[in-house]
Amino acid sequence: MDLDLTPFVTFFRSAAMLALFLLMFLVAKYLKRFLTPYNLEHQLTGKDNLAQATSLAGYYIGFTAVFCGAYLGSSAGLLWDLLAVAGYTLLGMALLNLSRILNDRLVFRGFSMVTAIRDHHNVSAGVIQGANYVASGLVVAGAVHGEDGGVLTALVFYLIGQLALLLFSRLYERLTPYSIHREIGDGNLAAGLGFGGSMVAIGLVILASLNGDFVSWSYNLGWLGINLLGVFLYLFLVRCFFDRVVISHDDLNKEIAEDRNAGAGLLECTLAVSFATVLFFMIG
Repeated sequence: MDLDLTPFVTFFRSAAMLALFLLMFLVAKYLKRFLTPYNLEHQLTGKDNLAQATSLAGYYIGFTAVFCGAYLGSSAGLLWDLLAVAGYTLLGMALLNLSRILNDRLVFRGFSMVTAIRDHHNVSAGVIQGANYVASGLVVAGAVHGEDGGVLTALVFYLIGQLALLLFSRLYERLTPYSIHREIGDGNLAAGLGFGGSMVAIGLVILASLNGDFVSWSYNLGWLGINLLGVFLYLFLVRCFFDRVVISHDDLNKEIAEDRNAGAGLLECTLAVSFATVLFFMIG
């Protein structure tokens, strides 16, 4: 009787990919340390900076999403798979760190994220930066996943995803009766949780829209555009639903801006991610 080696091959492949993940994790750690204009370890342990820890946690979640996006797909042999996953993960890490710069310069250009996190230990700013890492990681995961694409398609879809996140942040700012920039700058954790959850929700929908093979520019861009238009409307309807049904006896905006009710912000965050998760499975 011939010995079936399939379980051993599968185990060896999984072990090799896990080792690659650990190696890429170390690369992500040192890349983050190199690109941060201050001592991360000192902030985490010397200063017990919860804002920095929150931001870094989002970074590692975003990195994990990038790695999983690069890993998923058909196999072309172990050596080629390892090279492809490593290459796309490195590209994704670069894009993930670029996303932080774009977020700081374009979304929250009214104040310095570095100062808010490093000097003021602003947990709300840490939540926003961490949420941006997660959302951007999901976008990158969708951009690098799938067959028949390549580096060019990954970069194009990444840029479109980042533009969608920027556009959503502007719409969110305009449609809320309080200033997101001011509330985050003042350390309002409720506002940070609510807005951060919506960013992650957008990232989930973009991932679902990109989570497939590249057919053609017109098909994939059209599908992404339809889903983005739908989810923008959907998430704002969800916020109205939350305001009218979940906390029907009080005003959500008052709870966040005036009372700084972190519980209300957490519930808004959870509801946005929950609804986006349902959309993820419906779209995907």
